[in-house]
Order: sequence, then structure tokens, then C-alpha cells
Amino acid sequence: MDVRLIETYQAVMTYGTTSRAAEILGMSQPAVSKAIMSLERSIGFKLFDREKGRMIPSAEGQLFFREVQISLAGLAKLRSAAARIRDYGSGDIRIACLSAFSTNLLPNAIARFRQQNPKVAVSFYVSGSSSIRDMIAANQLDIAITADEIDTNGVEATPFAEIPAALAIPPGHPLAEKEVVHPADLDRLPFVALAPEDTTRHEAEAIFAKYGVAPQVVVETAYSSTVCALVLAGLGCGIVDPITATGYIERGVTLRPLVPSVSFRTLMLFPNQKKSRIVTEMADALIEERSRLAEVR
Repeated sequence: MDVRLIETYQAVMTYGTTSRAAEILGMSQPAVSKAIMSLERSIGFKLFDREKGRMIPSAEGQLFFREVQISLAGLAKLRSAAARIRDYGSGDIRIACLSAFSTNLLPNAIARFRQQNPKVAVSFYVSGSSSIRDMIAANQLDIAITADEIDTNGVEATPFAEIPAALAIPPGHPLAEKEVVHPADLDRLPFVALAPEDTTRHEAEAIFAKYGVAPQVVVETAYSSTVCALVLAGLGCGIVDPITATGYIERGVTLRPLVPSVSFRTLMLFPNQKKSRIVTEMADALIEERSRLAEVR
């Protein structure tokens, strides 16, 4: 069914006469009448009763017009969506990160992005790195920041940030008096460890083994923010991302450098497809915010 015929029919129904519809559409009146007859032939029933030169909507025509209004509203929505995609990519962007960046880097980057793209809607998710990776691979997200221990097959992955870790120390702990903590200082002390699959934990364990020390692991957790909470509760020291730990310093947690140092490494992920303009601009905003935070540290 020809959309142009439908739109001509809508104009006649809306404005009451073929002459007025022709004026609005920029067509001749005979062309409008011809379009109506063509539409009637294609659908198999009369849309108008012709009485003394007047076109009066038939009962079937009135029923058909209801459906036309619904369909053309959907068509208008499609045209609007096409305009958004042309100008902004999808018109919305879906982004995710691990919890370490969910209260600082990502919110600030999104605010930076929105200043340049106020009409683009942003959906923001926080989850574990493996879950985020699977969502990227399934094209359920446009861009994400994860830890580097994930499987990168089936996604586009680029290094994002390498952040020197800090040792979080409970309030009143003797190690808080030291300017720098060495592996020997942690031997047999209660220790809040990152999850076994975490690459930062592997790096720390390699250093502990090299120096012949064995902190006493009392709790394991996947998130730096949870390590900070457990340290604050006095369960032991723990290696954390200093960006995540910022809010805990005010509550009594002390951060000290660990020498030799270990790092948190993160990746920026994309689906394996061409990036829209807005995805590229969000990536730029994330990189700019990463650089700003590095300067602050």
C-alpha cells in the first residue's frame, strides 16, 4: 500500500475537501482525486460516497481512517527516530562500569558528555566485569569499563586506565603510622583480599611469595568498595583502588602506598561493530575524566 496515497487520504479526511487537501499538499485537485480512487481500488472498498460533487466519508472509510491515524502516528515516530539516528546515532546510549568507577569517574564523564549532547538519553548500569562483558558481546551495551581479567573474545577492548593500588588500613591500626608499607609489614596480619580471579590480587600474591610473606586472608570480595567497608569495620588491611576509597578516608580509613606497588588495570569495551558519533564522544568524555582524576591524584 502506497504511503503517499494514505497521506493524501488523511489530508482529505482532515481538511474536508479535495481542493483544500490539494492546497495543503501542494498538489492539483485532479491529482488528489486520482490518488483517492487509486487507494480505493487497492483496498477494495469505497472510502467516500460522492453526492452532488461532495465527498462524504463512507462507513467503511470512517473505520479505515481510525487505522490510518494509528499507522501514520507510528510512521511519524519512525521518521523522528530516523532523524535522531541521523543526528545523534541511536538517540540514546547505554553505558556500564564496575562499581569502582560508579560514584566518581562515570557520573562526571556522563555530565561532561551531556553538556555537549543534551538531547541524548543515557542509560547507566553497574555490574561485575564478567556480566558487563557478556552484555557488550550481546550488543546490549554501547560502551563499558571493566577490570582486565575478563575474556575479550567477541568484543572490542582497549586499555583504559592503570591505577596504582593503595593499602587500606583500619582506624587506629599501627601501620597507619608508616609512610610506606612493605610486604614484610603484612606478614601474618589479618587481610581482606580481592576475589581469587582478580589480576591485582595475583600481582600482589606474586610479590608476597617473592618476599616470603603470608598475610592471613580473613575475607575475600570482588569489589574495592567492599574491601574498604570491611577494612573500616576493623577486619584487616586490604589492597584497594584509591579512587574508590576516597569516601572512606573521611570515615577513618588510612591509605598508604604499597612498595613494591601493584596496579588496577581496566579496559574500555565496545561491541564489535562500527561506533556511532555519540559512542565516540562518550569514550572521549571518559578519557578526559580519567585524565582529570589522574591529575588530581
